[in-house]
Amino acid sequence: MAATKKKILILGTAYPFRGGLAAYNERLAEELQLTDDVEIWTFTVQYPQFLFPGKSQFSTDPPPAHLCIRRMINSVNPINWFVTGRKIRQLNPDLIITKYWLPFMGPALGAMLRRGKKGSNTKVVAVLDNVIPHEKRPGDVPFTRYFLKPVDAFIAMSQSVLNDLRTFEPVKPASLIPHPIYDNYGPKISKEEARSQLKLQPGKRYVLFFGFIRQYKGLDLLLQAMADERMKKLDVHAIVAGEYYEDAAPYLQLLEQLQLGDRVIMHTDFIPNDAVKNYFCAADLVVQPYKSATQSGISQIAYHFDKPMVVTKVGGLVEMVPDGVVGFQADPDPASIAAAIEKYFANNREPDMVAALQQEKQQYSWSRLANEIKKLAFGSQASGSHNTES
Repeated sequence: MAATKKKILILGTAYPFRGGLAAYNERLAEELQLTDDVEIWTFTVQYPQFLFPGKSQFSTDPPPAHLCIRRMINSVNPINWFVTGRKIRQLNPDLIITKYWLPFMGPALGAMLRRGKKGSNTKVVAVLDNVIPHEKRPGDVPFTRYFLKPVDAFIAMSQSVLNDLRTFEPVKPASLIPHPIYDNYGPKISKEEARSQLKLQPGKRYVLFFGFIRQYKGLDLLLQAMADERMKKLDVHAIVAGEYYEDAAPYLQLLEQLQLGDRVIMHTDFIPNDAVKNYFCAADLVVQPYKSATQSGISQIAYHFDKPMVVTKVGGLVEMVPDGVVGFQADPDPASIAAAIEKYFANNREPDMVAALQQEKQQYSWSRLANEIKKLAFGSQASGSHNTES
């Protein structure tokens, strides 16, 4: 006898909004709807435009096929929160899943969850990108407490996030499940084809910095590392692919000051989904020179495309990139980053690290995440606090 399908509602970012949050929710929905009925309720207004640091919040890609996505949530309108909460109660889902990444969203999501599950058996599981954000603002702690209160159980994607959660919620069920592989950017293409697409010189060594440019992501550290004599000697070039989420002037000044113009290629528009493969496949090495981090979806794209990494020893990055196996760990300073890049190229580590990546990434599956969410919500192991590696 077939198991009864669950009715699952994902609250959060999805098409027509763009970026990693939308990609995550949409890929999770695809996995869950293999066995259950799934809807995503996304935003009519995600951020007020004056709070949004990029050029546009919206995707230019076609909508994802075979997903039910409804625009329901206004993040800044309390009346909408209560109306949407009432609609959730009318839908009466078995499970609500929501990501938490920014305390700004705490009041809206917290209000909808309270009203949506009131008087029902609906379970709520939150997937935590951050509990304490990288860039702290007034209201972070009370907004976070308000969000966490109606949640029944949690998925943390790194040990540091799980530790932060326990300062707020010491006893509710929580599992540690690493960020799954982003496998929704298409298959690998050859390095030669990718470099041709980007009009890069063949035969050069390229490292890639990918993603939104924000102060905590340490692009300035990578640019300073690129000025190191070891990088010049090895003829290493850098590709910077991602949109500025802050003032570009300090980075442009650093490029000029360090005379890096001919060795750093700046592609600082938003990278559409169908072009992501070109950047990863063109690169020899992905560098994440973060000054602080919890986990990073960039690592999971690198895993998908079998690209070794250099990551700094902050937050959950070291959990995702075993040192000397699929990449190298460095201190968050230019000299250490340059030394790690040198170690990779000078010792020709690409073949053995690519083989290790192909083995290591098998543990980062979407089915593992989906199963653990449902176990927390409905299974006997959902009672009590635990971590899982299964």
